[in-house]
Amino acid sequence: MADINQGQRIATVYESQFSKKPTDNIINSLATWRGLGPNGFRQSASGGRLFEATVEYGENTTNQMVSELGTLDTNRIDVFDCSRWDQKIGAGTVVFSVQEMLQVQGSVDRKIDLIAAKLENLRKSHFSLLNKQSWGTSPGTNDLTSIFSIITQDPTTGVVGGIDGSLYSWWRNRTNDATKVSVTYDNLQATFRKTWLQCSLGGTNMKPTCAITDLATMNGFEGTMTTILRFTSDDRPKGDPGFNTEGVTFKGTTFFYDEDAPANKIYLLNNEVLQFEYLEGGWATLGDEVEAINQLGKLRKIFTIGNYVCAARRHLGLVYNCAT
Repeated sequence: MADINQGQRIATVYESQFSKKPTDNIINSLATWRGLGPNGFRQSASGGRLFEATVEYGENTTNQMVSELGTLDTNRIDVFDCSRWDQKIGAGTVVFSVQEMLQVQGSVDRKIDLIAAKLENLRKSHFSLLNKQSWGTSPGTNDLTSIFSIITQDPTTGVVGGIDGSLYSWWRNRTNDATKVSVTYDNLQATFRKTWLQCSLGGTNMKPTCAITDLATMNGFEGTMTTILRFTSDDRPKGDPGFNTEGVTFKGTTFFYDEDAPANKIYLLNNEVLQFEYLEGGWATLGDEVEAINQLGKLRKIFTIGNYVCAARRHLGLVYNCAT
């Protein structure tokens, strides 16, 4: 039944639209997907049952100093293995009824392009799922292998990618406790610096790509930085006692927060050894429009088939107990 109590003005006057598309009130920054960067963040695979990363874990120990006619070591030395990662599926749907499609088919009177807006919401919701999955603390059978489960607080325990960190020291991420000495966050910068250096090689190669934390820890870290009050004079004097968030870096490593990241921790990532691999044609793929069988409506699907793949945990780091 129609609501006949809207009033004459509403019935006769067009609404003034603030925007031609819906204003997002729910999707967060999805910072992790941005943080690993466009280069090396995603990698496609043409097929296969699972994803595999070749791991170099040992030196060729036949190398030695010998005398002029000394005997060389001719033993075969194994130096390669592999980590293995299951393929996971993330998917969603959006439904359009025939009625709503007919109602918004005009281009003059409609407030927004409803069809396009719902498809965009489906896409953003899909990435929101993948971002949340990236930080899952207890991944289930169908869940992504999360960053949380790859970079662990105790890397000497547990199997990651099919390799047991308790048996192989080379398959352990860096981890350090930032518990305060006397005042909250007073040990954070020193611990972060130590972990950053441990993740790199000589402080020059394999440097972390980005550091991701939660909002409270990001605020605490920035609070440990020296406040510089800057004055500018475009049209009048202005004071800015804060840092541009995009400018908060450590030796070129960008530092930012993700709303989905675990609290009280800082993760150091490197997109040379940690990537999201997906099957070719299976990255946020939007399926064709399908007619509903027993309804007046149409359906579209979106799906991703992939998972995080790690080739070297030693270049990944974790700073924990940041605010303890």
